Parts: sequence; structure tokens; C-alpha cells
Amino acid sequence: MAKWVVSAKKAEFDKIGEKFHIDPVIARIIRNRDIEDDVRIERFLHGTLENLHSPYLLKDVEKAAAILQQKIEQGKTIRVIGDYDIDGICSTYILLTGLKACGANVDFVIPHRIHDGYGMNEHMIAEAHEAGIDTILTCDNGIAAAEQIAYAKSLDMTVVVTDHHEVPYEVREDGTRQEYPPPADAVIDPKQAQCGYPFEGICGAVVAYKLIQVLADRVLGEKKCDLLQELLAFAAFATVGDVMELVDENRIIVKYGLRQIAKSSNDGMQALLTVNRLQDKPLSAYHVGFVLGPCLNATGRLDTARRALQMFLTNDKAEAVTIAGELRELNDSRKDMTLQGTKQAISLIEESSLRDDKVLVVYLPDCHESLAGIIAGRIRERYHKPVFVLTRSEEGIKGSGRSIEAYHMYDKMSECKELYTKYGGHKMAAGVSMPEDNVEVFRDYLNEHCGLSAEDFEEKIYIDVPMPMSYVTTDLVRQLSVLEPFGNGNPKPVFAQRNLCLIRGRILGKNSNVGKYTVEDDCGRQFEMMYFGNMEMWHAFLVDEFGQEEYDRLYRSGGGNIRIHAIYYPEVDIYGGRERLQMIMQDYCKGDIV
Repeated sequence: MAKWVVSAKKAEFDKIGEKFHIDPVIARIIRNRDIEDDVRIERFLHGTLENLHSPYLLKDVEKAAAILQQKIEQGKTIRVIGDYDIDGICSTYILLTGLKACGANVDFVIPHRIHDGYGMNEHMIAEAHEAGIDTILTCDNGIAAAEQIAYAKSLDMTVVVTDHHEVPYEVREDGTRQEYPPPADAVIDPKQAQCGYPFEGICGAVVAYKLIQVLADRVLGEKKCDLLQELLAFAAFATVGDVMELVDENRIIVKYGLRQIAKSSNDGMQALLTVNRLQDKPLSAYHVGFVLGPCLNATGRLDTARRALQMFLTNDKAEAVTIAGELRELNDSRKDMTLQGTKQAISLIEESSLRDDKVLVVYLPDCHESLAGIIAGRIRERYHKPVFVLTRSEEGIKGSGRSIEAYHMYDKMSECKELYTKYGGHKMAAGVSMPEDNVEVFRDYLNEHCGLSAEDFEEKIYIDVPMPMSYVTTDLVRQLSVLEPFGNGNPKPVFAQRNLCLIRGRILGKNSNVGKYTVEDDCGRQFEMMYFGNMEMWHAFLVDEFGQEEYDRLYRSGGGNIRIHAIYYPEVDIYGGRERLQMIMQDYCKGDIV
């Protein structure tokens, strides 16, 4: 069970609340997000697109825009090379649409996950050269493609890189890092040491968006506004889909981008909303991250990401709906395959010495290689350890990793890079290719040099405010919306209630997977509380801690002797035109004896 930790960051919450016209509870939550001074609080609460960082702060962005403008004026052909995930698809769309609006002769290539692997390869360079392509423009890849770019330069091709991944580096004897950016004509990546951009946590699509901003300034002038407004939807989509932290300008991009997604004039975007029954509904980051986004990822995993891009590029509404329906069906298939792969991985861990490892390296030779990252994420959630899931591919072993906060995955992988044929990534996620003979060596090295302690594996839930449910009002719940969008880096606030008494309970849902309870807090007020978690574990907890008789009474005639400490989030439920407060339980433990 997770360890509960109360965030105890201090500030004058009443004064902050009075100054910014918010409840002191909201002020405390903002402080827990490390937003302190008045300027940052104002930006957090009321930031607009005008508060985004200037794209001109990106290293090489003006150089790249000048190159592209010249190529457009000369009538040269530009080829965009993207990637097969959400970020790569959206990045490619942004560059294609932006370049076409600026008058460019442009086409694109998206690598096939299995046949091509991540990023561009020599074969793509050779094909581009044979096709008479003058300039290659990468997005969401390229920073680690030094050899491929050197090959392109040997053919007298122009190469511009836009990426957001870590720059390859070596650690010198004195402990400093020596970066090795690729030999492109321009390299735009906020993670470069020499880049002065104030926030390096943007995704590839936002990097692409910033380049189009600068290019449009040069070519379109004031006519750029509608273009940039429409492309904002794709920058926001990718920011959520690539699990970027929703802090700094990412939060603003997603806040305004979600509105643009809902009203987008793009037939493909509207079709995607329609087949997922989200048209005309308020969109949240959750919908992009867990409903819409996976449809794009599924086509890159099980088919070709070109299909998703075609959905966004088509001007035929019927075709857009057809493709969107296919993507949704692919995602349903992906869910089933992921479940099977996850079960297989868990069995392998539980039945072997892997369970004792600090870094889990799980080899599933027959697993579809495109699902490795998703399965790694599921295993990380279960064991709260860094995880690599490796599969057998046509060219050896491929895999994906997902990390925990205490473990910088890319840095640790870089310590034994001689084991790989290819690798890349960042702190929380990575991809790797290697010979099969190196799998066990890889596992042994990572575990021997992980530097992790027992405390690093302890899952923690940080409580924003220990707060009686009696304090909650519909006005407070509405004020919580100023903290949105919620997601990675800006989670939903966490509240805790001590000694909550369970009065009555009902089991709901087609699969009996939802609990509905009447509860009473320590102020004597009663509320409705829902639980959507693991009902089997919840019921086992109730029986173990309070006995079968009390468990039966709770669901049969009503209890009163079951007291728990609960972590919860309040919502306003609207039913039949009436509003009522409803608490959503997120975690629990046994309460005090009264």
C-alpha cells in the first residue's frame, strides 16, 4: 500500500486567496505545485497565449527558418521525416501544413515501426536523394541521427533537425558532459546545452510549431494568425499524448489547445471526436491522453502511422470518418493484446528471480514489439520500479523502457551504450535495440549500477490538503477548475479525510466493479462517495480489517462500525437537473478506533 505524505509547504494562504479571489485551499494547492511569487501565480491562474515563450529563443530557429524560406523561394523540394507516435504524427502534420501555407513544395515520410525502426535511416536518405529531394526536415527525431545526417550531407543535401529528445553525450574524466549534436545545417532542440530557451520540457510538436511561427513571421506576416490558431490544436494534442509535464507554457498550450481541438476545422480531428462520442462535449486532457490519443498510437503500433496522418490531411469528410473508425478498432485490438502481454510479463516476474531486481528487464520474445512501451508502463505501475520490456524483431532485440522519478533512464542507459545498436530517450522513457546475446548483460549492468535505494521504490501519495468533507462546497469544486488542465506534472488535487464512517454500501456496474457508499465525516455530515478502483482488493481489506459480519452489514442493512481514512476528490454530480456533491475515493486505510 502506498505511503501517504502530507505536503507541508508554507505560505500565507488567506492573503493569497484574498488577493487572487480564490479559496485558501486553492492557494495551498498552487503553493504545493511550487508556484510562489505573484507573477507566477497570476500566470498559473490566468495565463494566455501571449505568455508563451518567444520561439526566437530557440537555438538555430531563425537559421532554420531562413533556410526553409530560401528553399521555398527557389522551388526546392522539402521532405519531412517524422515518427510513428502521437508526437511524431502531430509534428509532421504541423510542419506539412505550415510549410504548404508558406508556399513550399513539400512531402513526408513516416518510418514504419517494424520495418524502419525509430527515426530516419540511410535507406530513407538514399530514397530521398534518388527522388530529387533537396532538403530533409526532421521532427520528433534526428538529434541522435549523426551518421544518417552525415550521409545526407555527403550527398549535398540540406538537413534541418527539429527534436526534443536528449542530445547524445559522453561524460569526460572531469565529470562534465560533452554533447554530440548531429552535423545538420540547423538543429532545433531545447535540450541542447547552448540553447537559451527557458523551458526544455516541450514536445516535438511544439518545437515544430515554434519553427512554423518563425517561418510564418517571415513569409506570411499578419496572415499567419488563423494558421497558428489551427495548428495549436495539434501542438496541444501531442503535448498530452507524449506525456509532457503540464507546467510552464505546456499548461497554457494545452488549456487553449483543448478548446481549439473541440472547434477544429480539420475533418480528421472532428471525425476522431465523433467516433469516440466526444463531439460537442467539454474536452479534458484525460480525453486526449486516454481516448483520442491511443487511437493515433494504435495505427503506428499495429499498422502504419501514415493512416492517422491521412485522416488529418484529407478534405473528404466520409474518408476521415472511415479512417477514424478504423483507428478506434485498431485501438480496441491493441488493448486486448496489451492485456495478454501484461499478464505474461507479470507471470514471468513472479515465477523467476526477476522479482528481486531493482530494474526489471523483461524479455517477451513473441510480444508485438510495438506494445513493449505500453506493457512496460503497466509493469512500472504495478511494481513501482524502472522497467524495460524487450521483444524479438527482424533485426535483433528491440524494447522500450518506462522509469520512476528517482531513476534517469537515459543517463543510466548511456553508461553501457556499447551494448546497443541503437538507443534514445529521456529521463522517464527510452527505446533500445541490441543483439540478443546482450540481454542478460544489459539486465545485470543496470541492476548493479542503478544506485536505487529501498525508499526510491516506495510509492508515495502526496496529500495537498487534509480536509473534512464538510468543508467542500459546490463553489469550491467549481474553483478547482482554475487548476486545470490536470495531467503529468499538474495532477488533480489530493484531499484526505480521517475517520470516515461507512454507513451504507451498494455494488454497481455491469461487472460489479463500482462501489457507491453513504459516508459520514467527523463533523456529522453525510455524503455520497464512489469508488472505481480494484473492488476485489477493497473488499478483502474490509473483511480483513473489520470482519465478515461488518462487511455483510454494510451492503445488506447498513453498518456504522467501519471507519477508514480516505483520500478523495470532490465533484459535482448533475442528475435530473439537480446538483449534488459527490466524493470519489482514490485510496484508503484503516481508521482510528473511536
